[in-house]
Amino acid sequence: MASQLLQRVREEIRRRNYSYRTEKAYIRWITRFVKFHKLTHPEKMGKEEVMEYLNWLANERNVAASTQNQALCAIVFLYKQVMEKKLGQFDNLTRAKESNHLPVVLSRYEARKIIGLMNGDAQLMVELLYGSGLRQSECLRLRVKDIDFEFNQLWIRNGKGNKDRTTVLPQKSKQKLKEQIEKVKVLHKKDLNNGYGSIILPKALSKKYPKLNKALGWQYLFPTNKISTDPRSGLKQRYHRSSSYLHKAIKEAVQKTDILKKVSSHTFRHSFATHLLNDGYDIRTVQELLGHKDVKTTMVYTHVIKNKGSVVQSPIDS
Repeated sequence: MASQLLQRVREEIRRRNYSYRTEKAYIRWITRFVKFHKLTHPEKMGKEEVMEYLNWLANERNVAASTQNQALCAIVFLYKQVMEKKLGQFDNLTRAKESNHLPVVLSRYEARKIIGLMNGDAQLMVELLYGSGLRQSECLRLRVKDIDFEFNQLWIRNGKGNKDRTTVLPQKSKQKLKEQIEKVKVLHKKDLNNGYGSIILPKALSKKYPKLNKALGWQYLFPTNKISTDPRSGLKQRYHRSSSYLHKAIKEAVQKTDILKKVSSHTFRHSFATHLLNDGYDIRTVQELLGHKDVKTTMVYTHVIKNKGSVVQSPIDS
């Protein structure tokens, strides 16, 4: 496929202010789609070829429903937004099966035990995953200005669905967060003295307030140890910690325990929701804190509670 088409895709994604993560995902899916059809240019393909690829993902690759849907979104974006070509309805599309798995949830003791075995940025980040119910990406992208100590809340900007929301700020983490902000302040001052200190802002803000990109409030709360080059703008900046950094820290902490559950960063978010419901908070409140669009998504945690501590007595115990 001509690289010019991929470049047009990138330009259109950036014009719409989509995240770099979305850009990479869309480029990967479009490339895979073209390779599946033996490098045939998308201009020479249409709805039938798209359906063939998506059905192959569901039937042969057994991908999750969310994976198939992401592929669909990427390809539809290519045809509709970049090539200005309508594909129509996918009436005969084989939909990948939705997962019916219940989320893995830690007990309060297990969550605190894992967090207690961590240190530094990773420990504070996991405290927020569990104490505030954040998604991993939301935690990584937190900026200094998103911490509201007066109202005891965290601001989540451009979360899933490109929506803002607030969630609870754990009292346990307040002092650590104040110390973290002081560290960022010292590091930012050092960067400014070395000719750096700029940060990528949403396009509208960067045009309206050209000097805002060097303000302390817009710096990432959990910055990396080194300056790197932004792949889009070419600007040298201090980005936020990576997901692999957090994943590695959690894995190492879990390995020091006797916990046999499969634990990831999202496990702490699941535990946050389940424990709030256990404490008697209503499901609408938990839905808002988690940022779920539909309460049905939040309802899965009520099933976790129901399955925990069954009232049915096993025959072997009677």
